[in-house]
Amino acid sequence: MPAKRQSNDRNTTKWRKKEKRGESAVMNPDIEDAVVRSALSEAWKEKTSYSHGGVELDCDPFRHCRIQNFIHSQGFAQNLRDELLQLSFHNKSNDLYKFKQSEDLKRRKEHHISQMRSLIFVQFRSWLAEVLGVDLEPTVDISCAKYEHTDVLLCHDDELEGRRVAFILYLVPSWDLSDGGTLDLYSTDEHYQPVNIAKSLLPSWNTLMFFEVSPVSFHQVAEVLAEGKCRLSLSGWFHGPSLPRPPRYVEPLLPRRTHIPRDENVLFEWVNETYMDPLYQAQVQQEFEANSEIRLPNFLQEEKFKQVSEALRLAEVQWERRGPPNKRCYAHAELQSLPACLKECWDLLSSEPFFLLLSNLTGLSLHYLAVGDEENESDSQGDESDAEKEERNNQEGQVLLMCDSLFVCMRISGPPMCVGELRRWAHGNYTLLHDSVEREFALDLLLHLGCKGWKAEFGGFTSYIAHDEDEELLTVYPEDNSMALVYRDKETLRFVKHINHSSADQKDAAFYDFSFTYYE
Repeated sequence: MPAKRQSNDRNTTKWRKKEKRGESAVMNPDIEDAVVRSALSEAWKEKTSYSHGGVELDCDPFRHCRIQNFIHSQGFAQNLRDELLQLSFHNKSNDLYKFKQSEDLKRRKEHHISQMRSLIFVQFRSWLAEVLGVDLEPTVDISCAKYEHTDVLLCHDDELEGRRVAFILYLVPSWDLSDGGTLDLYSTDEHYQPVNIAKSLLPSWNTLMFFEVSPVSFHQVAEVLAEGKCRLSLSGWFHGPSLPRPPRYVEPLLPRRTHIPRDENVLFEWVNETYMDPLYQAQVQQEFEANSEIRLPNFLQEEKFKQVSEALRLAEVQWERRGPPNKRCYAHAELQSLPACLKECWDLLSSEPFFLLLSNLTGLSLHYLAVGDEENESDSQGDESDAEKEERNNQEGQVLLMCDSLFVCMRISGPPMCVGELRRWAHGNYTLLHDSVEREFALDLLLHLGCKGWKAEFGGFTSYIAHDEDEELLTVYPEDNSMALVYRDKETLRFVKHINHSSADQKDAAFYDFSFTYYE
């Protein structure tokens, strides 16, 4: 008897394994109902809301649809989740995101993954094409993503040639608003730029979201705040004819200014005397010319540093949010609101003596007294005729050129100039790489304040990368009273990494920087 029972148990186990392998992926039959399909299609066309059972279409701030219990069998959904969690995931991190992603799932042979792929590529694509009235191509991008504590995907519109509809299938545990990880949809302005979060959608088990990729489809995955929870999803895009897009909006650049006149004593009042020594300046210049960057610790005199730090902590500075969120999110100070101490520091960095100090520290031609490579050029100009001189003088200033759909601001010639901001950095702040950023030779100055105890894992550091490459060239971490100087060429871009929730545990959850850029 025991031997016979053991044989029966083995047969039962084999049968169950075969049954599990034989499961098919089936869509919720409610959405295949002809009446539902027709009503949903009409609502999509007319851009009106629609709701029936687990299907909900909303058009604010742009058309998006949510389908609950998308996979008919809960058992299949659970087995699919288990298979996905067995995949190899790669850390993905840049200016826009931080999360873990699988490879493309087009060639995976696991039963539930291949069944789900077939359902999305064939059955759901056909259903979607009918509802939206769009010819969707057989090409479908699909991968699996894991968002865990502090992971995030910042504001973007999914624009890429051929993408027509984005979709996300959530396979998450019980999820609350306090866990973060919502899908946030943005409102837009008259320039088709994102403004504010208009709607936040909570991920829920076996729920599929889809929306049309359009000039206004700006969205983000909010930072995951929960520890020990995994926001697992299948996501991708259906391809088809792209919607027409308006001309790319080019935002006004911050105004550049020449130096302001100040007595050289301002340097001796503010700058650490070490950096006023000509011999030390020569050493700094040598290192800078070799590396194109340098960090100068304890740059401000101790007493001035304390005064500035105290003013930032206590003064009633008016901070204004700077966006749009697809390019940046931080607060910058209204100059008119600065107390005397902060205004004096601002004036220091904008002053003529400081331009000369920077020239001595870097070897760049930021002051007419600085000896540079252009001396020979100016000597050769002595033979110019009056007409040639007049034509050259007329070319001085700035021009805006259009090149490969990128606006590039270039200074033909003229006096050295600078542009600056006093910025406040806290949880949720960042800057992103974007097409309309100026692409030219420049000297960046970052003077960090109020960042004692700041850790690299909080974010908030400045990364320099090569254009069209992921390779990081340089990282500048916030360090109290440390001034970083970085010379970048036309192929070097920078961004400030998103500051995550871990920073909230700091006694001072914000830090500041004077951010200036100087142009020869």
